[in-house]
Amino acid sequence: MRENKQLEYKEIITNTFLKTVSAFSNYEGGRIIFGINDEGDAVGVAEPEKKCLDIENKINDSITPPPEYELEVNPDNTITLHVHSGTQQPYFYRSKAYKRNDTATVEVDHTELTRLILKGSRRSYEELPAVRQDLSFSRLEEALKSKIGIDSLDYNILKTLNLFSDGDGYNIAAEILADENTLPGIDIGKFGNNISMIQKRKTYEHICALELYELAYDMFRDYYEYELIDSSVRRTVNLIPAQAYRDAVANALIHRQWDVKDSIRIFMFDDRIEISSPGGLPEGMSKDAYLSGNYSTLRNPILSNVFFRLKIVEIFGTGIRRIKEAYAESIVKPEFEIFDNSIKVILPVAKEKNVLQGEMRQIYDILCRYDGCSISQIAEQVPYGKTKIREILAELKAQDLIKVNGNGRGTKYYKI
Repeated sequence: MRENKQLEYKEIITNTFLKTVSAFSNYEGGRIIFGINDEGDAVGVAEPEKKCLDIENKINDSITPPPEYELEVNPDNTITLHVHSGTQQPYFYRSKAYKRNDTATVEVDHTELTRLILKGSRRSYEELPAVRQDLSFSRLEEALKSKIGIDSLDYNILKTLNLFSDGDGYNIAAEILADENTLPGIDIGKFGNNISMIQKRKTYEHICALELYELAYDMFRDYYEYELIDSSVRRTVNLIPAQAYRDAVANALIHRQWDVKDSIRIFMFDDRIEISSPGGLPEGMSKDAYLSGNYSTLRNPILSNVFFRLKIVEIFGTGIRRIKEAYAESIVKPEFEIFDNSIKVILPVAKEKNVLQGEMRQIYDILCRYDGCSISQIAEQVPYGKTKIREILAELKAQDLIKVNGNGRGTKYYKI
């Protein structure tokens, strides 16, 4: 097995492994195996039982606070150090805290150290006292009056929403929802064929997150919504499902890392919208759990609760599932790209399934089952010849439902 974020090999025992003990304790835990050379071969260590005592003494003397770990001598005379994710972050080695960056161990920066301190004290960034305490909440009050029916927004309601406390005053969650604040916002751009062709661009910052949410939807209406008169009945048509867009923007606001000063970026193209929010997955959440749409880990629980009470979001953690459901009748589906420091949601212009009939439907369904198909492979599964297949593939490509890679006999067709 290759080294990875939670596995490190050491041929000999030197103090450098202590940085990785700090990293594993600060985050998701991991293993260090001693007696593995650079080629990944087990060469073992001499007197492994004695070496275990050396490792134990180094950890106990050098890591603060004491981490949780176990040592195991393997049959091939290698030693496995199991380091558990701690509960008293940050864990320091020589007054520095570390994290894993792929297969490397690096010192955390100031922002990451603050997150570790909050994690160890069981607090979130949004709970910290706000930078500004001269806050007003006319936009939040208006929304609460409309959705919940309050008469006015007073300190008792702010306390109920966990936005204010007598000891600390307003917290950062309150500042996010204030009419004016010091926080980043949303950068929205409408582009032509590529990002060099800017048709319209707006940057909104230092304003209430509820207003950011509505301003983002206003620009969506400009480009992806139109009125259609059908049999004397006027109806609204959305090129991209409006609910999917609303949920994606709401998710970007309530799940982003607000201690990062970057804006949420919404890039609009003729065939799609890309929404990127700062911050990767919350710690402890896997990519599969995120994509399932059933996760419950909240990076900003106070802000999420306010959006829930205002009926902007439904059950916590179901936004991804709702985005997928909005495309249930579409041939093209939303995509989700997860990086260490950001998450991108791509919402394509919907193409309804019922636009394809008969033989076009048959060939499209074949392409959906494979990661690339040649005409010969398709011909094995249909009762008509290659000439007709080529005609159908050309029509599917004209509708932007498939793409073509390669030339000659190496040509393959893929669903988009």
